[in-house]
Amino acid sequence: MSKSKKPPSGSQTPGSAQTTTAPIKVMTGLQVYTRLLSYMRPYIGVFCVCILGYIIYAASQAAVAPWLGWTIDQVEARSADGRILSPILCVLIVVVRGIGGFMGGYSLEYIANHVVHKLRQQIVDQLLTVPVRYYDQNSIGRLVSKVTYDVAQIKGAATNAITVILREGLTVAGLLAMLFWVNWRLSMVFLLVAPLVAVVVHLATSRYRRYSRQMQDSMGDVTQITNESIKGQLVIRTFNAMEFVSSRFNTASERNRRQNMKMVATESTATPLVQILVSIAMAILIWFAMSPELFASSSAGELVTFLTLAGLLAKPIRQLSGVNAIIQRGISAASSIFDLLDTPREDNGGYYTTARATGLVEFENVGFAYEADKPVLQGINLTAQPGMTVALVGRSGSGKSTLVSMLPRFYDNSSGCIRLDGIPLTDYQLANLREQIAIVTQDVVLFEGSVAENIAYGVRDKVTLEQIQEAARNAHAAEFIEKLPLRYDADVGDGGALLSGGQRQRLAIARAFLKNAPVLILDEATSALDTESEQHIQQALNELMRGRTTFVIAHRLSTIENADLIVVMDQGCIVESGSHHELMALNQHYARLHRMQFAEVAEPGPELGIHGRDFS
Repeated sequence: MSKSKKPPSGSQTPGSAQTTTAPIKVMTGLQVYTRLLSYMRPYIGVFCVCILGYIIYAASQAAVAPWLGWTIDQVEARSADGRILSPILCVLIVVVRGIGGFMGGYSLEYIANHVVHKLRQQIVDQLLTVPVRYYDQNSIGRLVSKVTYDVAQIKGAATNAITVILREGLTVAGLLAMLFWVNWRLSMVFLLVAPLVAVVVHLATSRYRRYSRQMQDSMGDVTQITNESIKGQLVIRTFNAMEFVSSRFNTASERNRRQNMKMVATESTATPLVQILVSIAMAILIWFAMSPELFASSSAGELVTFLTLAGLLAKPIRQLSGVNAIIQRGISAASSIFDLLDTPREDNGGYYTTARATGLVEFENVGFAYEADKPVLQGINLTAQPGMTVALVGRSGSGKSTLVSMLPRFYDNSSGCIRLDGIPLTDYQLANLREQIAIVTQDVVLFEGSVAENIAYGVRDKVTLEQIQEAARNAHAAEFIEKLPLRYDADVGDGGALLSGGQRQRLAIARAFLKNAPVLILDEATSALDTESEQHIQQALNELMRGRTTFVIAHRLSTIENADLIVVMDQGCIVESGSHHELMALNQHYARLHRMQFAEVAEPGPELGIHGRDFS
């Protein structure tokens, strides 16, 4: 049974190539930071608690100067009440400041951790839905760096920076308000240095942004090389490439170190400049405050209050002057993440769904190009009837893998039309289309977890253990699974490291059995196996192929001689097709490849190294 829905208004024409998306708009630093802060909107109540906490903190900080001035006046007056009240006020100010600091700090961390969690979740969700081409254009190391390094920088901008801005900013505001209340004429001195401070901050900001971007790029290189070194450590050891890898890592790490030092140099220059400007203002303020005229009209306590207020301004202003670097790191990191989040997802505008396809696959004048001027496939016309086995052969780079990759729409055809059961692939809902297709490749991907979890990957809660065991038996995997200490609960290790290549391959076949899709793609599924493992797996594959429309990319031509249709590809085109006997009778491309391969098998030795070629 199948059902279809009316296509939405404005949907693309059936079978057309994927639509062109509008370019991503480049955002300014302010727009990026505003968008980042928008993630705090659901926590506005918690943020109000945060602000209240820091207002309490700032008020208690500003209260220190009046308390100190009042205490000095009480000492001069030898007040007995002041002797009791002053210590109590001292403790009370500290307690209130502690409560305010806790309210502000805890609330902001609560918000920041939720924001980081949401960003990480969005990044992973986006990485699972962006087109495959995005992975072709971006290294894994750089993508991992977005989830680790970039998010850490955002957390700094969302917590440390905002903490300083709110806590120290409110403190400065409170201290300045009290200074103006005590003597507004003298306090005007601080306003004179404000334009100079703004100029220094502006000049530093552009450098912060530039160095932050360079730091992100270099950190991506560090992550990429580390990732490659861990995954390829056996190859590195085999080829004695430790020094080469170490040199590459040293170069990337040194570049990252230099960018960090440029950032530190800018911060170490800008912050002291701001502090010098502020200290000059304070020096002028103190000089006026200590004039004989002010002494004559003020008590010692009032003078101490004024000078203490001025002195307390130094620390929060110093911290505020250094927060710009944190903010710019966060903006650069957020910009990088938003670029990913704004990347158009896979085109999923289809409207058609089917419970189970019959398996009729048609390629009509299909063309494809990764780049506009470099076609990979041209004029592909091919029909696979339900239950038919189609073998694709040809030299490496002839376009076989690209052709089958278009069936699950990992790539969309640039021209022509591909149909499943007479319906263009672009008209299917993407998830429903991929339910109809199972893939077994040479490079088996297993995930950390148990044998059962890997066989039933993605559907563990929808299938029973009996169904998993049946799939394993059909894949000839049960015989080795039963010998494992924990059987189906045995851990496969990182990427299946605890299993042999043949065992991993059989788990992949079991996964395909459990999916029970009507269309099957076998991409050199046995090419990297020993003879005994290949025999087991070939038997499992023969069972798996029964009743399914199967596309086989073959390395060994002997394994596809019984295919219903053999398609020979060269330079992105189909050069001939037919059964094994028909193609041998033609005595052209296929026959030549067949003779060359079997000649190599018949005459092993030094010549194999010269003439041995991969015709997959």
